[in-house]
Amino acid sequence: MIRLKFAALSFLSLLTVAPTVLSGQSASAQAVIPRGMDGSYLGGGVSVGVSNPDDDDAILGGNVQGRLDLPTVPISVRGAALFNGDNAALMPLVTYDIGVAPNTNLYVGGGYSFTVNDDASPLGNQNAPIITAGVETAVQRNLALYGDAKVGIDAFKDSNDAAVSVQVGAAYRF
Repeated sequence: MIRLKFAALSFLSLLTVAPTVLSGQSASAQAVIPRGMDGSYLGGGVSVGVSNPDDDDAILGGNVQGRLDLPTVPISVRGAALFNGDNAALMPLVTYDIGVAPNTNLYVGGGYSFTVNDDASPLGNQNAPIITAGVETAVQRNLALYGDAKVGIDAFKDSNDAAVSVQVGAAYRF
């Protein structure tokens, strides 16, 4: 558990330092930073919970995710619902978006997961803070693909284990 807390603190430290490092420019030449994907979207796909302290089986489910682009800053407000037949985890998120190629972003951020009941969901079975990292790309004018991982910190009752979930999906851009 100590290693997980250390990893989470290291990740959050990286989130704090990354904007400063990425905004630095050379005095002799300015780096060309590609414009990433802009716009908002709503989509859905597959979600796989890869950690469950009570069972070694992965928890397969679905996801609905949305992004609200804030055009003047590299920050997005997001929402996600990860669900299976037993439970759902609903989460508001804020992410820092990094343009890495035309119409493509990497994003990192955090939020909080609210579970509907005590059964296993793709992201644990209790309310918990979460961190996320992912990639999104626009493949057509109104179509985007996304993939991310979410880590719920202390997201299981009667256990200090973290919950890890991986999502992929397609979204309608607007």
